[in-house]
Amino acid sequence: MKALQFICVLFCFQHLAFFPIASTANQIDYLNKLITKSRKSENPPANVGNQLGMMEADKIDFLPGQPQGVDFDQYAGYVTVNQTAGRALFYYFVESPNNSLTDPLVLWLNGGPGCSSLGYGAMEELGPFRVNSDGKTLFRNEYSWNNVANVIFLESPAGVGFSYSNTSSDYKTVGDQRTAEDSYIGNPYIDDSTTGKGIYDYYWTHALISDETHAGITRHCDFVSGNFSRTCKLYRNQAFVEHEKLDLYDIYAPLCNSSAPKTPSPGSVNNFDPCSNIYVASYLNLPEVQKALHTRNTTWSRCSNVGWTDRPSTILPTIKQLIDSGLRLWVYRTLADMWLSTKVWY
Repeated sequence: MKALQFICVLFCFQHLAFFPIASTANQIDYLNKLITKSRKSENPPANVGNQLGMMEADKIDFLPGQPQGVDFDQYAGYVTVNQTAGRALFYYFVESPNNSLTDPLVLWLNGGPGCSSLGYGAMEELGPFRVNSDGKTLFRNEYSWNNVANVIFLESPAGVGFSYSNTSSDYKTVGDQRTAEDSYIGNPYIDDSTTGKGIYDYYWTHALISDETHAGITRHCDFVSGNFSRTCKLYRNQAFVEHEKLDLYDIYAPLCNSSAPKTPSPGSVNNFDPCSNIYVASYLNLPEVQKALHTRNTTWSRCSNVGWTDRPSTILPTIKQLIDSGLRLWVYRTLADMWLSTKVWY
């Protein structure tokens, strides 16, 4: 694991990104000042210990079913974030095959809340491998982000994926504060009112719900307070009935038919397999895979039913503050994603 000179932090599952780079180093100073200014409590205690030999211990020699010709280093293991509670987060780190000393470092966190950055981010989205339909072998993702960056996939908070805690109460008190304490990054969900209303606007403008249903939601649903009347709930249920058989994250994607024969489709995002999550779960629960990833012997699942106990209803004021301070932000959404809407912003 080589020294890394730049840091790039991305948020996934509401698509908000910060890009501090070397040519704009003053932006990092702005961000540090904002973080210091906005803290309302003391920093959590640092977990400092002997790191000797840990890098070598976490290095992955070979993932089961991995294709030949892999030209980059991989690491995986646990980072203890609270020794007293026995709380540890699992990470999977892939280096850039070209210039890992100078290429950026990307920290990738999937949302949910409570969904795995390993299962989704690494194995289905931007990681170096995809899982074949046999659930045992891998093929290369030619569009992997580690082509141009070093990427860390972190499963957070404790209780998600392979991450764990030896203190049972940790699974009952998860939220933005706990996530920030453990990994120093928060929940990128942006705004309740605009996202909630925007979902139904998206349905309507894409002819997925009727004019009557959309008008009823607009008239009877208060997305600002979040207090929904019985009439509002009836219209929202009707919207669900009208668009039911669709992938919320890509309305044009096929749905998974697990009984249909599958043909591996390496190398093309156009041949996306909607059953990929089934293959990934099978792969990550293989004993030999867990051994290669240096995990505990456990049952891995892509999402955990964590009880998110705190988060602000909006971070739009925070975004404005960051922009006013000179930071460059990238907010993006896909045209086929009807779940996380930012269209009403503009």
